[in-house]
Amino acid sequence: MDLIKKLELEHRLSKEELVEILKNDYYNEDLFKVADRVRKSYVGDEVHLRGLIEFSNICKQNCLYCGLRRDNKNLIRYRLDVDTIYDFARKAKSYGYKTVVLQSGEDSYFTTNIITDIIKKIKSLGLAITLSIGEKSYEEYKAFKEAGADRYLLRIETTDKALYEKMDPGMSFENRVRCLKDIKALGYELGTGSLIGLPGQNIKSIADDLLFFKEIDADMIGVGPFIPNEYTPLKNEEGGKFELSLKVMALARLLMLDINIPATTAMETLNKQGRILALQNGANVVMPNVTEGEYRKLYALYPGKICINDTPAHCRGCITGKITSIGRYVSDEYGFRKNKAYNC
Repeated sequence: MDLIKKLELEHRLSKEELVEILKNDYYNEDLFKVADRVRKSYVGDEVHLRGLIEFSNICKQNCLYCGLRRDNKNLIRYRLDVDTIYDFARKAKSYGYKTVVLQSGEDSYFTTNIITDIIKKIKSLGLAITLSIGEKSYEEYKAFKEAGADRYLLRIETTDKALYEKMDPGMSFENRVRCLKDIKALGYELGTGSLIGLPGQNIKSIADDLLFFKEIDADMIGVGPFIPNEYTPLKNEEGGKFELSLKVMALARLLMLDINIPATTAMETLNKQGRILALQNGANVVMPNVTEGEYRKLYALYPGKICINDTPAHCRGCITGKITSIGRYVSDEYGFRKNKAYNC
């Protein structure tokens, strides 16, 4: 049986079969067509918007690929106060967002008490909350969940243990996996994902990533290309490829059917139609930035980041226009995974 047909019918492949598809562009046309068909069948034509609030670019970690890394002395650091974060969330609601994503570096200033205070304030607006604030203890994750957080995004970037610990010095692969399992066990919607094109990464490890995401039953998978930052040790590396990132995203849709898959900004950094192409090849979520002012530029994960000079209102209108231009529509729901029963 043809591998794409098998994947569409059975929703599973062996590692060897995934490698064959990933390394061979012969499959691309059918892969992308079927991923879009499965997306339509399982999650429909609606696109869920999540308003992204980047509230601190201070990070204690020193990941080689990340512009926020601790040793980057070329970055002007900032952290928003609780009232400003709340104000951005309130404005996000006024633009029609049903979810906000609170994202930061691993900034030790934001204690459990401060984060739970922020969660409670924003929940009073009737918004769903996704946290993306790094590695925490089980007790911390539990406190955030009890305060009202709905989702947690923690990308593993690679499931190759040796590569992970090379790219993330001082961090433990086992602890990252522990965090993901704790998040899932506590009843969050779990988001994770991989960075495509890391130096030393190979097709076999990307196949392992996909099998790992299916094994842990992740609810959201974010895939994006590695884009070298000039202020990191990887500044002279080649970087990831757009089409391979698109293939990984499409395979995630076919393996996990009803999950949420964002069309990431990194995809559009490499291709001007990147988010549209992602939406046409399996994605069903977009996360426009609702952070205001200079902070948009200072959250400098990688160079060439799109929309840093736009206002949140402009971004909302722009992405809506792109979505409707391909016959899709912006959802007015919270956008929880289809096979889950959650209340906000």
